[in-house]
Amino acid sequence: MEIIVTSIFVEDQDKALEFYTETLGFVKKHDVPAGEFRWIALVSPENEEGTELVLEPNDHPAAKEYQEKLFADGIPVTMFGVADIQMEYERLKNLGVRFTMEPTEAGNVTIAVFDDTCGNLIQIAQMNA
Repeated sequence: MEIIVTSIFVEDQDKALEFYTETLGFVKKHDVPAGEFRWIALVSPENEEGTELVLEPNDHPAAKEYQEKLFADGIPVTMFGVADIQMEYERLKNLGVRFTMEPTEAGNVTIAVFDDTCGNLIQIAQMNA
């Protein structure tokens, strides 16, 4: 068994698509109508056949509340791995991304947390040797 799709709730699918592709560098794999919203799935440019990240509209009241409470409590909704966290931190800061936690060592991993502008905090992590 393997994880093939995971999703995060977003306030605005268009804004999220722009941020996740143009700022973070993910690649759009699917963007198809799904009722009043769209099925938008992104993949890593390093593994376009890998796990897909779906930008799920937070239209349902439970989804919106879940998203708002995690954000308010400073809890990231997901984690992305990076090879060089300091380089990625600097790259994203230079693009105007707002970090709520600068790169911080936590045992055998270094983590940082940023605001995705779509209602979520996202953690990036680099495994330390």
